Amino acid sequence: MNRVAFLGPHGTFTEQAVWAFELDDVALVPVDSPSAALHAVRAGEVDWAVVAIENSVDGAVTSTSDALIEAGGVQIYGETELEIAFAIMTRPGEELADARSFATHPVGYQQVKKWLADNAPHARFHAAASNAAAAELVAEGEVDAAAAPRRAADLFGLQVHADGVADMQAARTRFVLAGPSGVPAPRTGNDRTFVVFQLPNEPGTLVGALQEFAYRGVDLSRIESRPTKAERNTYNFFVDLVGHIDDAPLAEALRSLYLRASSITFLGSWPRAHEPAGEPGVDEARLRAAEEWVASARKGT
Repeated sequence: MNRVAFLGPHGTFTEQAVWAFELDDVALVPVDSPSAALHAVRAGEVDWAVVAIENSVDGAVTSTSDALIEAGGVQIYGETELEIAFAIMTRPGEELADARSFATHPVGYQQVKKWLADNAPHARFHAAASNAAAAELVAEGEVDAAAAPRRAADLFGLQVHADGVADMQAARTRFVLAGPSGVPAPRTGNDRTFVVFQLPNEPGTLVGALQEFAYRGVDLSRIESRPTKAERNTYNFFVDLVGHIDDAPLAEALRSLYLRASSITFLGSWPRAHEPAGEPGVDEARLRAAEEWVASARKGT
């Protein structure tokens, strides 16, 4: 059985993402935060955690970024992307225009606040731990309305006033499947690698570190800095790389980064959910030719 922790309660987009990974014999374990999901993996309480890591409206999900480092002993093995749109719901028989309070997850709020300003102008926003938790608050009478997945309305017996609501059409959230640290997912040729590193607090260290990737033609699809919370003016740099650790240029860049960094954590290589159009791939024939040339030089041939 695959025990999977996810941001609960039931009815969240994260629960929907769990099913997208198509694991066999799943037992769902709802928790109250991405950090709790990842710590449950580390503690051996579950086999996997599914957590949101980035969305197209609000950027990186910083609570997940921090939790990946805080938990330790976890690694990412896969990803999926979901288009995100919301149902707006109240208790049965209530009018949305009369709502004075409104709840959803803070990330979700960024995706619906323009619609709400037009359709529920008197509703004051209340942050919820998850979108489905917002629906639960409505059912319990603590707030008047919520934005959540349509399934949450069915689960909590709420009335849907609008569906498919999103200020930015085709908004997407990327979710990852995390498990205990181990051998990375096999290379596919369309992969992503995630590392976190710290650098000595000296001039030019970040430029030097990033040049290790530029020299080798390794593309960075995302870089983010977050305070370490351990020492003043120290930062973790979270970097998404295009490629797999089994790709020679990326592996060489990581070896060089290791020599420059004061600490470095490998968080996995795994297949990407999609392949951006026009992106150059790794020239495997050219790499093999280069390796053969170096080998021949060493042998004096």
